[in-house]
Amino acid sequence: MLDILIAGDLCPCGRLLHLIETQQYDLVVGNVKKIIEQSDYSLVNLECPVVDVHIKQGIAKCGPSLRTTPRAVELIKYAGFNGVTLANNHFLDFGTVGVQNTLQAVDAAGLDHMGGGMNLSDASAILYKEIKGVKIAFVNCCEHEFSIATDTSAGANPLNIVQLWYTIREAKSVANKVIVIVHGGHELFQFPSPRMQETYRFFVDAGASAVINHHQHCYSGYEVYRGAPIFYGLGNFCFDKLHYRHSIWNEGYMVKLYVEKSTDITFEVLPYTQCDAQPTVSLMQAELRFAFNEHIAKLNAIIADVDKLKYEHEVWMDSTDKKYTVMLEPYSNRWFVAAYMRGLLPSFINEKRLLRMINYVDCEAHRDRLLRMLKRKI
Repeated sequence: MLDILIAGDLCPCGRLLHLIETQQYDLVVGNVKKIIEQSDYSLVNLECPVVDVHIKQGIAKCGPSLRTTPRAVELIKYAGFNGVTLANNHFLDFGTVGVQNTLQAVDAAGLDHMGGGMNLSDASAILYKEIKGVKIAFVNCCEHEFSIATDTSAGANPLNIVQLWYTIREAKSVANKVIVIVHGGHELFQFPSPRMQETYRFFVDAGASAVINHHQHCYSGYEVYRGAPIFYGLGNFCFDKLHYRHSIWNEGYMVKLYVEKSTDITFEVLPYTQCDAQPTVSLMQAELRFAFNEHIAKLNAIIADVDKLKYEHEVWMDSTDKKYTVMLEPYSNRWFVAAYMRGLLPSFINEKRLLRMINYVDCEAHRDRLLRMLKRKI
């Protein structure tokens, strides 16, 4: 039997910057280092590109542009990880140069990598590893944001369900086990959407032996579907952010997969706290772990019930709708936006316009045209 450890998002920012630049790596990884080192193989998601300090300008996008220095790669190596996943929404934040620098840095450190490359062919390549006589195939992809590779440009491997079916089938024909690692989901929402659950179960139907997800900046639950574990969110592994202290942002878990050639994968969940009172990753002690176990059992029970999961998803979407509808309104000034969000200003979207928008987004043919038009305006 061999064991494979997989961790969530690593982004050395905030208080972590000083620690990694002064090479105080032991203070960052705390008491998880031993667990990582003792695993037969281990992976973490490098959530930001390695960028030289002279590169100031990121790509055109919405949302933050994340970056780190080569010291972050040294931290990953020090912690005991064997490789990194690169398919995430920030991999292309600093363009082709950032991708190139990142690939060079992880290669120089002797780390395996998957999910990102100088073109789509490289980014979508399956990583094969033979460990203790068991051949493992790793497939890594992410949802479509601003980081996606094309046939001729650098970036991350997209969550293309049709193409991933072929990729998983190919991996299954060569390897004993196929592990699919996805970067996706709703941020700070502790459940998968029904679409995510359907998609990840489909990956198992296609031949995946386990599916692991990260991205939401909080942990989610898990289930076993047709003998394959599906983890819907690991949470942050090491990601410091001031205004999220003492929240679900600061808790997560690593998953250890126990793998044999001829039996289903079993697993162990290893919960920790990260970057809360101190900028470190620390395994949960008895009291916190008890609360974690209780909470994740509740998440798992809802995930196992399709109707309950749909209800939780609908409630959450209802509570966040205005963050999306405000983008369709004529309000651009932040004071007007704030007033609209509080219900102090009206909506200018009538029913006919809403129906047209729904059609453009819902219909595959219209969506293709809409996306092409919008991208050409950037």
